[in-house]
Amino acid sequence: MIQGEKIGLRARHESDVAVLHAELYDDVATRARADSRPWRPISPGSSDSPFTVAGPSDEVAFFSVVELESGELAGEALLWAIDTHNRTAHIGMAMRPAFRNRGLGVDVLHTLCEYGFAVRGLQRLQIETLADNGPMLGVAAKAGFIREGTLRRSAWVYGAREDEAILGLLAEEWTPRS
Repeated sequence: MIQGEKIGLRARHESDVAVLHAELYDDVATRARADSRPWRPISPGSSDSPFTVAGPSDEVAFFSVVELESGELAGEALLWAIDTHNRTAHIGMAMRPAFRNRGLGVDVLHTLCEYGFAVRGLQRLQIETLADNGPMLGVAAKAGFIREGTLRRSAWVYGAREDEAILGLLAEEWTPRS
């Protein structure tokens, strides 16, 4: 487990999948804002759940987020599209509803940056989020990410076109926690 101040990032346990699926996937309107792929019904327990992890991969690192104080599963975090040649990756994270607005998001991003930069030796981490996702934009800014641009009307979200914000952080801009 990689520990932050309030959270830990650990391997996904099989028991995490049903909880994450029920709380983060089956909420269609929220999931449509978090994933560029269209929502489709997936039965609980299916190996097709986006939270099922088959095994280690060089292209993606899936984590379950655990609140250290309670030991409870708080959400998911991942580095995806890991490019070992260019030393870049994209960041994704989602917190269970009961764990939102508790100050955990910045710690998740700091801890993902530690994994990406210190453990994996990456040079750049990137976040794509909807331009109106104030909580994610705020958390990213507090973690040191810089808004680099806007992809106008690039996302199809539950019947409407939305703008996406692109944020980046370079290894030399990252400040490790002491």
